Amino acid sequence: MHIGELAERTGLSLRTIRHYDDVGILPATGRTEGGFRVYTETDASRLVLIRRMKPLGFTLDEMQELLAVTDALDVEEDPDERTRLHAALDVFRSSAEERREKLALTLERADEFIERLRQY
Repeated sequence: MHIGELAERTGLSLRTIRHYDDVGILPATGRTEGGFRVYTETDASRLVLIRRMKPLGFTLDEMQELLAVTDALDVEEDPDERTRLHAALDVFRSSAEERREKLALTLERADEFIERLRQY
């Protein structure tokens, strides 16, 4: 699919997708003869994962690291290496849970603030 369709399907802007390509976090799978970026369903899935990490405050480096772990888990067969990769994934999962808790607290405080404003 072309970048416009990918943007529409994922809810991200063309600029954001191009930026992810430029920094190497989501390079286009290919290019047409005219030089237009072409993406696959796998790229769309990766982009959704990236989009879900963004509100939790993960950096681009952390996103790349997580994608490297998930990519390796898709192909790695060595049990010891898979154990190491799962341990790395557990670190990301724990971090995501902690960050979500902080966001939930922030949202709760925002709700309290809004309710207080409604009292006036």
